[in-house]
Amino acid sequence: MRVLLVDDEEELVSALAERLSIRGIKADWVTSGEDALKRIQSETYDLALLDVKLPRMSGLKLKKLLQEKNPELKFIFFTGHGSENDFKVGSAEAGAQYYLAKPVNIEVLVQKMNEVLEK
Repeated sequence: MRVLLVDDEEELVSALAERLSIRGIKADWVTSGEDALKRIQSETYDLALLDVKLPRMSGLKLKKLLQEKNPELKFIFFTGHGSENDFKVGSAEAGAQYYLAKPVNIEVLVQKMNEVLEK
């Protein structure tokens, strides 16, 4: 499983990538939507974990742009401060069960990743 983590909180996203790698999951991370778009041009991922509230580009908009480049890519959203409207839109895109709140429980995240990839 190859995963791209996108969150503007560098400390959080780098720690999450490290914790996933301990579990045998290859996880790269970036801190902006722009960097995610660059990364997907040279790498192939199975799944992207996107922060809903990214600066300059929402996670929802980023999902659409990433999907244009890789239609097979699966998504999970997460947020630290999403509004009810964000939840409605994000869960409509990924499914309510794949819209997670920070801090993310690593075991729940791995379970959700496996579920998304089995769909």
